Amino acid sequence: MKRSKSLYRGHRSPASVISCAVRWYYRYQLSLRDIEELLFERGVTVTYETIRCWCDKFGAAFARRVQAARRKPGGTWHLDEMFVTLRGEPYLLWRAVDEHGAELDVLLQKRRDKAAAKRFFKRVLRSNPVPRKIITDQLRSYPAAKAEIPELASVKHVFVKAAARLNNRAENSHQPTRERERRMRGFRDPKRTQAFLSSFGLFRQHFAIKLHLLRASLYRKQLAARFVAWREFTDLAQDPSTGF
Repeated sequence: MKRSKSLYRGHRSPASVISCAVRWYYRYQLSLRDIEELLFERGVTVTYETIRCWCDKFGAAFARRVQAARRKPGGTWHLDEMFVTLRGEPYLLWRAVDEHGAELDVLLQKRRDKAAAKRFFKRVLRSNPVPRKIITDQLRSYPAAKAEIPELASVKHVFVKAAARLNNRAENSHQPTRERERRMRGFRDPKRTQAFLSSFGLFRQHFAIKLHLLRASLYRKQLAARFVAWREFTDLAQDPSTGF
């Protein structure tokens, strides 16, 4: 049987170091220079620009594997938008989550019209099954766009008032992005921001276990299982000698 090429082919640094640096960047509120310092403490000398290249190359690939392995998304979509500023220009970050709070997709766009809503619906449908119900605020772009997409035309659509906090699944999902935005002192380039946020939610939710709902022993057991899965996603399970 022919062995597939390694993800890390051509890189001098060990796979364990690369995967660890990428996980730290997406999972925690650390800058590239923070990670450079943490690696140096552990005897690994790399520049923050090297770490940036690792994150650009491996972040999306790891995120796709995380998404493919997670449980089937729920049948209810909660959609919402939040304003972000990139170099002084306002953008809309569209986000969809299911009824369990699992992020389905995000899309950074300049507008909030029907064309933008339609583009987002189609993007979410590419990686998720057709929902039973869609919950949005009262933005008119949603029903106008939904009516033009055959797969969604007959799906139940529920409107809620933002003040009622009934759509809080989507609204609450914005909070980690806001925290990371502050830590990074704002987002800058639209293309890089889209790439980062598309992976950020998947990384965070893979390791984010609701500790307040679990006993300590059960929390550690679940967290250990997440790390085992992570080693499989990053091909470290194939080589147990690469621990870091």
